[in-house]
Amino acid sequence: MIDIAGITLQFGGNYLFRDVSFKINSGDKAALVGANGSGKTSLLKLLSDQLQPEKGNIIKQKRTSVGYLPQDNVVHSGKSLIEEASSALSDITFLREKEQNLTEALSEKNISEEERDDIINNLGEVHLRLEELESYSANAKVEKILVGLGFEEGDFARLTNEFSGGWQMRIALAKLLISQNDLLLLDEPTNHLDLDSLEWLIDFLKNYRGALIIVSHDKHFITETTSKTYEIYNRKFSVFNGDYNSFLNYKDERDQQLIHLNELQQKKIKETKRFIERFRYKNTKAKQVQSRIKQLEKLKTIELPEDENYIKIKFTEPPKSGKVNIELSLLNKSYGSNVVFQDLNLQVNRNEKIAFVGPNGAGKTTLAKIIAGQIDFDSGNRNLGYNTTVSYYAQDVADNMQLDIDLLETVDGIAEDKTMGELRSILGAFLFRGDDVFKKVKVLSGGEKSRLALAKILLTKSNFIVLDEPTNHLDMTSKKVLQQALINFNGSLILVSHDVDFLQPIVDKVIEIREGAIKIFNGGIDYYLYKKNELANSETEQSPKSDPVLIKKQQKRIEAERRQERYTATKHLIEKISVIEKEIELLEKKEKALESSLADPKTYQDQQKALELNKKFSELKLTLSENLKTWEKLSDELHKVESKFK
Repeated sequence: MIDIAGITLQFGGNYLFRDVSFKINSGDKAALVGANGSGKTSLLKLLSDQLQPEKGNIIKQKRTSVGYLPQDNVVHSGKSLIEEASSALSDITFLREKEQNLTEALSEKNISEEERDDIINNLGEVHLRLEELESYSANAKVEKILVGLGFEEGDFARLTNEFSGGWQMRIALAKLLISQNDLLLLDEPTNHLDLDSLEWLIDFLKNYRGALIIVSHDKHFITETTSKTYEIYNRKFSVFNGDYNSFLNYKDERDQQLIHLNELQQKKIKETKRFIERFRYKNTKAKQVQSRIKQLEKLKTIELPEDENYIKIKFTEPPKSGKVNIELSLLNKSYGSNVVFQDLNLQVNRNEKIAFVGPNGAGKTTLAKIIAGQIDFDSGNRNLGYNTTVSYYAQDVADNMQLDIDLLETVDGIAEDKTMGELRSILGAFLFRGDDVFKKVKVLSGGEKSRLALAKILLTKSNFIVLDEPTNHLDMTSKKVLQQALINFNGSLILVSHDVDFLQPIVDKVIEIREGAIKIFNGGIDYYLYKKNELANSETEQSPKSDPVLIKKQQKRIEAERRQERYTATKHLIEKISVIEKEIELLEKKEKALESSLADPKTYQDQQKALELNKKFSELKLTLSENLKTWEKLSDELHKVESKFK
């Protein structure tokens, strides 16, 4: 589908990669991995024609369409949500307009046979392409994708400029999924999703017909959606044919080998330097010394894996708290007419590590902020336990840091007991290396400020930490640092996150927040996902002690009522579709008969008859086209009605 032949890319003399060649085949689903700054996003931009290689070529098959989702900075305005999402159906809109123009051209009187044949051939191609794009169900698909990504039907009429940055990214993702590109390039697509939307997206991408290249630090996501791995490592590009877990096993083996080879090389370098120093001034060894010096100059250093030197950081031992860290009772919180929580009760005990999950907008961040004392509530009680001290992290908290001091000063101010070397190591774990530590906070990007705020959290002496989406701007290595620190943290923890892989080894309790209520699952994230799946597959889960015979009777009654409702709602549409299908079948038979007559040379012996047949053929094509449009409209309506009963 796409051939990448010998491409090279560099910025200011710094080469990201050289002479990269590989193929992207139809249906490939690949993860693109590599250290931060290795060129992953640049490669996606090359494939989407937003960048041009310094040399080499990217050759695409004719009509290959490519969709690209950047990490951020996508803004939509001026249209309603449904209009903006439907604008992604540009191929279908174009083809329908082309179909209309061709049909009108066919009905013109003064066209030659050659022109007529050409129009008919073009019309056939248009109909075939519309069928391939499943145009008859396009509108229903738009709504299905929007709902899957967390939008509600009430949002469809809202203007897109009313939505926040995270929802803007969801709109962009929805448009890409709707547009049915041959290749999707997704750069961190999960950053702004909740767990419900994430699981829906995983299921959608598993069944996606086109090819995928995904950049993501969410291991669970790329393990579930990809079967091939592209790696940019050491300015080189390689392809691993296997799922992400298999790639990680291969990488571990390779890294261990590199570490061993590096150790051998360092040993050899020391021996060579020792020989040079020992015999540098002996005339009898001059040639050998010069030879060893040249060997060292030509030696290519074996580089260690990027995450080999990742730092294991521990929280400062926090003061011990009482058994109960915080207790909320009969708590109420509203924003205007929007009731978020009503009479909510919750207790967090010492050393509990809890994940908050649920759809966006359900109140996860609101509850986290109330617990952390960041916002007020309307009524009820919030009681902190004995000796409980709370630290809170969220991306917007990063914006409240002192802007005119540098990074080292920022962390030094809260960790007097740490040496400068230790502070630099902590900052390095969050991708601030070398002279980066002397940058002023005011010059940092939003993502960099978030990482700095996380570094500050690691230096806290609090015994109760609340973290809201801490992994959005972290690479795999930084996530590992934070994850390990949180596993070993001797205090209580609340994590608002959709990152399943990050949560797995940390949390021992999950609280689902949905529709103003909380539901507690006394187990880790795997237990929560298992129970959710079990509940989804069993309508009787809520009443396991009920009479099975009675349950079966109730089910049959409910199913019968549902079938009757569906029959009543769809009856007239089905009848209309049946009538028009019969008309279309009859018209197609007539069309075939006319085509046969018009293809017969004898027809043109009688010029008047030929003209009449041509006119009849044009009128029939026009009628057939109108009937097909009516059939499509009725089918869309039927699909919408039936979807309500699924």
